[in-house]
Amino acid sequence: MIRPTRATRFAVLAATAALVLSSCAQEDGTTEPADTPSDSPADTPTDTGTSSSAEPPAGTGDGTLVVGTLLPTTGDLAFLGPPEVAGVDTAIEDINAADGVNGKPVELVESDSGDGTPNIAPQSVDKVLSKDADVIVGAASSSVSLSVIDKVINAGVVLFSPANTSTAFDTYDDKDLYFRTAPSDVLQGAVMANLVVEDGRKNVAILARQDSYGEALADQVEKGIKDGGSEVATKTLYSADASNYTAEVNQVAATNPDAIVLIAFSETTKIIPALIAKGIGPDEVQIYFVDGNTADYSEDFDPGTLEGVKATYPGAELTGDFRERLLETDPDLGEFTYGPESYDATIMSALAATAAKDDSGEAISSKLVDISEGGTKCTEYSECVELLGQGEDIDYDGVSGPVDLNDTGSPSKATIGIFEYKADNTFENLDYITGVI
Repeated sequence: MIRPTRATRFAVLAATAALVLSSCAQEDGTTEPADTPSDSPADTPTDTGTSSSAEPPAGTGDGTLVVGTLLPTTGDLAFLGPPEVAGVDTAIEDINAADGVNGKPVELVESDSGDGTPNIAPQSVDKVLSKDADVIVGAASSSVSLSVIDKVINAGVVLFSPANTSTAFDTYDDKDLYFRTAPSDVLQGAVMANLVVEDGRKNVAILARQDSYGEALADQVEKGIKDGGSEVATKTLYSADASNYTAEVNQVAATNPDAIVLIAFSETTKIIPALIAKGIGPDEVQIYFVDGNTADYSEDFDPGTLEGVKATYPGAELTGDFRERLLETDPDLGEFTYGPESYDATIMSALAATAAKDDSGEAISSKLVDISEGGTKCTEYSECVELLGQGEDIDYDGVSGPVDLNDTGSPSKATIGIFEYKADNTFENLDYITGVI
């Protein structure tokens, strides 16, 4: 979203030492993790474009808000699909219980993003667009969103991801039609680097997927570690499709690291045994995971394998009340990752259409930043709609956090959770770090 002030907004995160972060330790650490890759590095350009505070086009919608979804029910990130779908479904239930949008119920068109198998996503987008969707909630994977974003925005439809973290979206020329409720990996990279440095690690190896997600996040982590005064022993990239990772593990081992940041997806189940075999597993070297591989490994490894591994991923603590709401929608949920962010993306789209008095993608886009910050606080759809009906400017605070959107269409402040693995190869929360982006 090429909007002004991007460079200044991100200057605060230029170095780990310059971060303004606050932490609040949690007592019960029950939040589930995310496998939500960022996918492309982005340089800092000079941005020019139109702010989302512009007046909406007059009456271009058809009167019915149609929400499409592009969420993973197959592929590498399929475990994220159920909570995200539940988040959207719960939001639509709340919207329609409050008389819908501009007096009409919201309609839903669901589709599979096929994260990990990108050929599915373009066909799914065609399906959703053929049903006259005004906004598409998705995708979970940044690479999938990047593969379909032009098709979506060229149709005049909003693409609103609950989970994309790629720095590429900070400067993408998206006609002001791309938004997200997940923070850029500028923040996660800084938090991870700060964690490593604060742990006293001086010779750090980074082992990352050779794709836009792994390379972008690895670059952010590397920068923060160096800025914090520690050394990056190696930044080794690997092909996720490789049959084994022996050469890359050997390269890491040769640097004699005192810590390893592993930026991976499900191939973690193959890499960890290779690290152990080389004498640099979790028992010997402090290992860190990121959002792409912070998961429940209780069925994958022997007890104690991952004990002491630390991890980061975006997202505030999931409240008990909203957890119960999601379970009412889908009683089989075992993961809750990005359910809150999916709920908020849907609610915010409906509030923007209400504020614009128009359900078209362009109208929604023109009001999304406005309804997210700077007005009268409200936290429920019905409450917010009532305020809008009274002519109030609103500031929606969501179940995933404040969700104040900046001129890039991304959260202007966000929270990253820090976790540690227990002997049963599941993890618990140590802290939450909030940063301004």
